[in-house]
Amino acid sequence: MDTLPTVVMLLGASVVSVIVFRSANLPPVLGYLLVGAIIGPHAFDLVGGLAGAQHLAEFGVVFLMFSIGLEFSLPKLYAMKRIVFGLGLLQVLLTLVAVTAMVTALGLSWQEGVALGGALAMSSTAVLTKLLTERLELDKAHGREVMGVLLFQDIAVVPLLILIPAFSETPEQMATMMGLAMLKAVLVLSLVLFFGQRLMSRWFFIVARGKSAELFMLNVLLITLGLAYLTELAGLSLALGAFVAGILISETQYRHHVEEDIKPFRDVLMGLFFVTIGMMLDVPLVVANAPLVLGVLVALLVLKFALVLGLSRLFGSTFGGALRTGLWLCAGGEFGFVLLAEMRRLELLPSPVLQAVLAALVLSMLLAPLIVQYSNQIVLRFAASEWLMRSMQMTQLAAKTMNTEKHVVICGYGRTGQYLARFMEQEDVTYLALDLDPERIREATAAGENVIYGDAARHETLVAAGVARASVAIISFADARASERVLEHIRQIKPDLPVVVRTLDEKDLEALLRAGAAEIVPETLETSMVLASHALRHLGVPHAQVLEHFRQTRIDHYRSLRGFFHGDSDLEQDTLDVEEARLHSVLLVDGAKAIGRTLGQLALHELGAEVTAVRRRNIRALEPSAEIRFSAGDVVVLLGTQSALTAAEERLLQG
Repeated sequence: MDTLPTVVMLLGASVVSVIVFRSANLPPVLGYLLVGAIIGPHAFDLVGGLAGAQHLAEFGVVFLMFSIGLEFSLPKLYAMKRIVFGLGLLQVLLTLVAVTAMVTALGLSWQEGVALGGALAMSSTAVLTKLLTERLELDKAHGREVMGVLLFQDIAVVPLLILIPAFSETPEQMATMMGLAMLKAVLVLSLVLFFGQRLMSRWFFIVARGKSAELFMLNVLLITLGLAYLTELAGLSLALGAFVAGILISETQYRHHVEEDIKPFRDVLMGLFFVTIGMMLDVPLVVANAPLVLGVLVALLVLKFALVLGLSRLFGSTFGGALRTGLWLCAGGEFGFVLLAEMRRLELLPSPVLQAVLAALVLSMLLAPLIVQYSNQIVLRFAASEWLMRSMQMTQLAAKTMNTEKHVVICGYGRTGQYLARFMEQEDVTYLALDLDPERIREATAAGENVIYGDAARHETLVAAGVARASVAIISFADARASERVLEHIRQIKPDLPVVVRTLDEKDLEALLRAGAAEIVPETLETSMVLASHALRHLGVPHAQVLEHFRQTRIDHYRSLRGFFHGDSDLEQDTLDVEEARLHSVLLVDGAKAIGRTLGQLALHELGAEVTAVRRRNIRALEPSAEIRFSAGDVVVLLGTQSALTAAEERLLQG
């Protein structure tokens, strides 16, 4: 209980900081670090019981390593082996060597150099993955290199967490300790992976057969914390056991379910962990050693940038591509803090050095989004070949469409885009597809498909693709934010061009319509309509009547189908998107303020809620009018976001 006030203080401060940092479009991890620095013992010292909070925060690292184990896929590693075990391995090793050389030249030991090198070699998986996804650059050459290097860095944390504790011992003890640690790790991993792979699927099948969400969650926690405890008993780290647990579950069919279940625990405890890392930051000491901090920051950015640039070129990238990869990976990452926390626990580094490295990592993560944002301008400024390559791409694209008009531009040549292209061919309609996957384009062009490399989210690409002369454009990928960007460019080039957009469900319909989409195809709704058409045909309903019904539904932009009643199985989706429209039923019990009043008088639409139906005496009235007067026992069906539904229910029942 002595720790409870501390945890409450940390959680409250974290909530405020995350709101502020998210509104500024900055990584929440920086907010956690800032909170820790402000309320920690080196600043205002607002909390007590720090040791208890740190013990709790250690579980954040456990769940983070578990999540990385879940992502550990042998097929994925094999597919990216050249980048992961080539570029990634060399980046980490050369960073270790370079940092060790510099540190020993400054008078510190080689053990301290290796430990520091491991911390500085890491880049932020969370921040960079999010940026790659938002900028639609995962499938680009530098995106694949960044992801491959990040994957190896995540794996490299495991041996580093085993090695660093040995560095605090004498040379003789260190050799013995490292040998024993490696032997234990090999034995534990061999036993667990050999027997675990056979048992895990069977065990999860038994648990899942119980059809209990609580049981499933308890089992996940048991496996994660149980294996972490076993590795700690063997003299290894908790994080190693959690990593192994993740690997075991990653090979089962329950992997994605487990990942979603564990995410809340991981995010909350990782936030708490980063707050405690921020508490380590001695701001007065950092200010007093500002030149050292800036020196470490500049050395970190320059060293990693130069190493990655050279290695990327060595692995066949263009100068522009290598420059981009270097800029993306030059900053530090969250695993650097994990390793620094271990070094602080072992008192492996002098306090000024530890503080300087910690502050430099924080500053580098603050700079990372800015570096990425301006990476294109930097590359175009220093890589003449990039201008030439982009110019050649646009020239090839423009030449291919020079004499083409009234064609169809397909944005995205994945599975859906390829099916669309085949339909166009069958109807003798000329099309041009744009895609960013070089391997897919190589295969398709070899087979005679009319597809070319190009980013549909770029204005110049759409101009070169002949959008101004096209008859229709189709956005075949289901990323609503990317679709809005494409629509904005198309509106600038040819405002009257009809654009057909694919989306997953109805929640993005209004935004895409406002962005200028002529037609929107929500997959879930269209699938339901196709299923209904087959069922109605077997029931004897005339085909023409069904088609007319569906035609009217599409004209109304699926208004009658929007929203659905959420249940426990949709809870994780609700957590991900609280602003998604949903249906909700409200029973007007005796005494409800809405009784005797009309729908128009209640003005629920002002709250953002819409009444889709009213059921009275088991008779359902669709699209109720503003004149309908409510009676006791009526069930009012509302459509809206969670906040709008709460406000509307309150007005119906309480006035």
